[in-house]
Amino acid sequence: MDELTTTHTIDTATGKEAPAELSTERVKTIFSSIATKYELFNAVSSFGAYRRWLDGMMRQAPILPQHDVLDIAGGTGDVSRWVARFKKPSHIQCTDLVPEMLEVARMHAAHGDFGDVPVDFDVVDAQDIPYADESYDIVTMAYGIRNMPDRPRALSEMHRVLKPGGSLVCLEFSTPPNPVWRTLYRFYLTHLIPFWGGLITGDKSGFVYLAKSIRAFPDQQGLAAMMEEAGFRDITWKNYTGGIAAVHVARK
Repeated sequence: MDELTTTHTIDTATGKEAPAELSTERVKTIFSSIATKYELFNAVSSFGAYRRWLDGMMRQAPILPQHDVLDIAGGTGDVSRWVARFKKPSHIQCTDLVPEMLEVARMHAAHGDFGDVPVDFDVVDAQDIPYADESYDIVTMAYGIRNMPDRPRALSEMHRVLKPGGSLVCLEFSTPPNPVWRTLYRFYLTHLIPFWGGLITGDKSGFVYLAKSIRAFPDQQGLAAMMEEAGFRDITWKNYTGGIAAVHVARK
């Protein structure tokens, strides 16, 4: 891991070089304060489309019943719940940087939302995953890599903990290829995402950051290139809602 310590970290709101602490502390502050209303915001701001994106993620995810799944940036447990419901693996390790988000995921577990699938929860920084090499069959991640200031290190860590032949399945906001749709989407990001965020959670500034981080994030090809640099192969992606979101699948 020594060679990764020289990686330049960025401000995830702009994509420009900056100390990692700037983005890490901002993410902790924002998501700890909105944790209990995060799922409502997702549903309202996407007009329900986020469920179709998760459904698409499950269709693309090569998860088998015998697999052990690591959910990175698992937040309130949406991806883990979809995995448990539709794939029924042997175990899910749901992780997130923000303890308050995981508390909501634990509440879902207490309500039986994961069915019979064993699920454990752990506070984890994806840039320094505390698990052994080659210990998971699948890594899932939704809306996570965009918030990480050292993305190459995070992707390399995910590659490290995957077993040979295992896959990373990543749902992330992306770039609509159609220029008209892209312009409309950027207007929505700039004006309506902060509006919905402020209305639902009372924290408009956090959603100004969200909009900025999406605009500054690489497009589909750019994310695929980062995955390849981290050692992944056979990288494919599928666009949803005209490219507003994309699911990348990459194999170790």
